Amino acid sequence: MAAVTAAISTGTSRRGGAAARWGPWIRAAVGGGILVAIIAAAGAEPFVRGFAAVSPAAIGAAALLAAAATAAASWRWRILAGRMGLRLGWAESVAAYYRSQFLNTVLPGGVVGDVHRAVAHGRSVDHVAQAARAVAAERAAGQAVQLVLAVGVLASIGFSAYSPAMTVLLVSAVLAVAALALAATNRRARSALGREWAILRGAFATPAALLGVVAASAVVVVAHVATFLVACIAVGIDASAERMGAAAVVAVLASSIPLSIGGWGPREGAAAWAFGAVGLGAAAGLAAATAYGVLVMIALAPGAVVLAISLARRRRVAGGPVS
Repeated sequence: MAAVTAAISTGTSRRGGAAARWGPWIRAAVGGGILVAIIAAAGAEPFVRGFAAVSPAAIGAAALLAAAATAAASWRWRILAGRMGLRLGWAESVAAYYRSQFLNTVLPGGVVGDVHRAVAHGRSVDHVAQAARAVAAERAAGQAVQLVLAVGVLASIGFSAYSPAMTVLLVSAVLAVAALALAATNRRARSALGREWAILRGAFATPAALLGVVAASAVVVVAHVATFLVACIAVGIDASAERMGAAAVVAVLASSIPLSIGGWGPREGAAAWAFGAVGLGAAAGLAAATAYGVLVMIALAPGAVVLAISLARRRRVAGGPVS
């Protein structure tokens, strides 16, 4: 989640502002290109199947799981924000997290909602930089726990049987290490990383804080994987929970790659690959990923309500229209 702090910290400079302005569109273009390539190769039928499979029962289950994931992620955010000396109420954190997730699903790049959440919270406590650190830290912690849990799940059922999943995990780890190594070659970046690490280290210093962050992140991951399994059931995939679960772990992990349009693109590619590798068929993976994407967007609809209320409140305060 370095994109959160980078988009805020560089936004004041002309060069950084241009990067922040075009970065989401470039990432969205990559995600769109992946989708186009998938449709060209597999056709539109799996996507149509995924859309048609969405039912009221599936929507209800996805909404409950999204509520659990949002509450847990908000708890994680509150823990780290509090450790950094920032005030953040429970109702405020849940509403803001719903809003940020909704924005992430409808805006390009996949991180715009998190940047908005960091800036909005920072302005409310008059400390934007520290609020950005809290958001970046809680998202990075969630990604780390997701990787560890994914490795644990695959280890428990046998790495060799699910080599595609391990490939995704290894590529993710290599990319993270490569990004840190590249930053370390630049003196200014190395200095900034050291400064940020010194600040963030205190947020995880106590066992209670670390345990809370890990527990909250585990709930988030389980809820997302469970939602994907709901999508699998909705599209009629008949397979063991072990096989579907291994493929779902890969698809959910790919959803967090910030090269997409609201998660669309890498998720579908990873799902097609993983489902095909475990013998369920690439078309089944595409259909399940499509249903999952639709279910998530519907389940995060409360974020649209929060956004509308926020805009209406700003309009009343400003006394005029708000764009």
